Amino acid sequence: MQMPTVFMLAGILMLSAVVPVSAAEPPVWNYKKDFLAALIKQVPRVLKSQDKATGRFGTGIWIVTDQNVIYPLAAAWSFQDPTNPYYHNPEVLAAIMAGGDALIDAQDANGKWVFRKKDNSTWGDIYMPWTYSRWIRAYSLIKDAMPPERRARWDKALTLGFNGISAHEFSHVQNIPAHHAMGLYEAGKVMNHPEWCAQAASFMQKVVAEQNKDGFWSENLGPVVNYNYVYVDAVGTYYAMSGDKAMLPALERSARFHANFTYPDGTCVETVDERNPYHDAVVMPNVGFSFSAEGRGYMQQQWQHKQNAHQEILADTLASFLLYGQEGPIAPTPAQLNHHQSVLGAADALAQREGPWFACLSAYHTPVPTNRWIQDRQNFVSLFHDRTGLILGGGNTKLQPLWSTFTYGDTNLLVHKEGDEQPNFLPPPGLLHVPSAARLDPTNLTLGLTYGPAQCSVHLDLIDPQQARLVYAVEHLPEAPVAAHLTFLPHLGQRWQTASGKSGTLGPQPLHLTAEEAGAWFEHNGWRVSLPPGSSLIWPVLPHNPYRKDGHAEPSEGRIVLVLPFSQGVLRHEVTLQIL
Repeated sequence: MQMPTVFMLAGILMLSAVVPVSAAEPPVWNYKKDFLAALIKQVPRVLKSQDKATGRFGTGIWIVTDQNVIYPLAAAWSFQDPTNPYYHNPEVLAAIMAGGDALIDAQDANGKWVFRKKDNSTWGDIYMPWTYSRWIRAYSLIKDAMPPERRARWDKALTLGFNGISAHEFSHVQNIPAHHAMGLYEAGKVMNHPEWCAQAASFMQKVVAEQNKDGFWSENLGPVVNYNYVYVDAVGTYYAMSGDKAMLPALERSARFHANFTYPDGTCVETVDERNPYHDAVVMPNVGFSFSAEGRGYMQQQWQHKQNAHQEILADTLASFLLYGQEGPIAPTPAQLNHHQSVLGAADALAQREGPWFACLSAYHTPVPTNRWIQDRQNFVSLFHDRTGLILGGGNTKLQPLWSTFTYGDTNLLVHKEGDEQPNFLPPPGLLHVPSAARLDPTNLTLGLTYGPAQCSVHLDLIDPQQARLVYAVEHLPEAPVAAHLTFLPHLGQRWQTASGKSGTLGPQPLHLTAEEAGAWFEHNGWRVSLPPGSSLIWPVLPHNPYRKDGHAEPSEGRIVLVLPFSQGVLRHEVTLQIL
């Protein structure tokens, strides 16, 4: 199904959510009434997911984060409103207490839990930050209604965990320690440990000090995008708990960053993200965005995308908005503009809106990290159209040189061996798949990339509303082979066809077509790409997934890759992308 040609928020906003004001003042968004109704709707489903015998929530293999739902249940139980049937509801209170008891039963002697995933893989023992912060917030809401002996048991278990967190979890600034600091601050308030509050407040000053002036945090070089929301959630929730106004400038900067680096359909721009590839889900901002007009404007934009797609906001997110969120004026977002460019740093990256097109070019580059969580900065171009969604790009990975915008050398030298849980992520001699230098020209939408002796470039020309042109070039051909790669987003179950008449339905089956076999073009999901002579198409080109122990990936995570080899007679390839 194709998306609407134009994503316009004006005129489709739900009237109940916006309060009209005078023409000289921005509109005010009062969202809590709608968000309370959304939370109330989810409570029965959450309650039904609990095993009454064990207190455990969820389905399938039990993992500790299944218990995180005690927090939204506690929000529903504590939020007094005439429309809320769960206010001080005894069944809800009993479910919360049983859920916390299950956490105590699973703790080890240090207060840690086994870090288990739904595939039953285990990743050691952990003070699970997402669970501890929700447990203490739930406790803060229900503790006065708990029987004394049960409250004492919770108090002892929470003290055990937060003592461990205080002692061991703040060696450096990163998303997990930031979240721990927010939880520790709340624990200090609730359990009368002022030293915890002081420690958390001091650490949060370090967190905001490490934010880039353009509104993002980095865990190696350049932005994290998906994990940036984790930082914003921690900082924003801490601000709501503490009133520490030193947090506000960081929250405002992050709101601007995300508003600029979100595609017009509400999905995150992945091109600049050092940790995560593209995901096609609309991301709902968290409570940290509610403390500025720009943040609330971005919240409302994303909420409307969720409404249009009939997607729920997580109960957890709704709970935080109800308990900590700030209503108020909203500011317009860049998504409402037909022409807009946002540049990060000294031309480190850009997001360009041009009519129905949205492009991102990144010049962030760094040597290959050996850390599985930090991806190789290898894929520098993404291109989105309102009718089709994201077409080209998809972000970064590891052990997959065919995802690189250019390569110098033999791409067969770097592969992920099936089942390898501890791979060597460094490329062997004979291959360069990340550049040593990058130069971005925002005016001409041109990116220069250096791979050893190979000086490469890619130029983007948004010709008209239905057509774009990409030019990939190398100045001269060194001894080793040089190739460009265009990574196209797959849509499994959708048809593909070629100029030569070949066609099929995209599935898990491999596809390898030369330009001679396919003819002048290949089309899929409402777009058509020209195939230069000598080029070839490969599907599926799979990434390394760091969130699975063995790194394996499914076909849906792969890319359709157009390979453009260079030769002494061909130093330039021009590719046309047409919207059908």
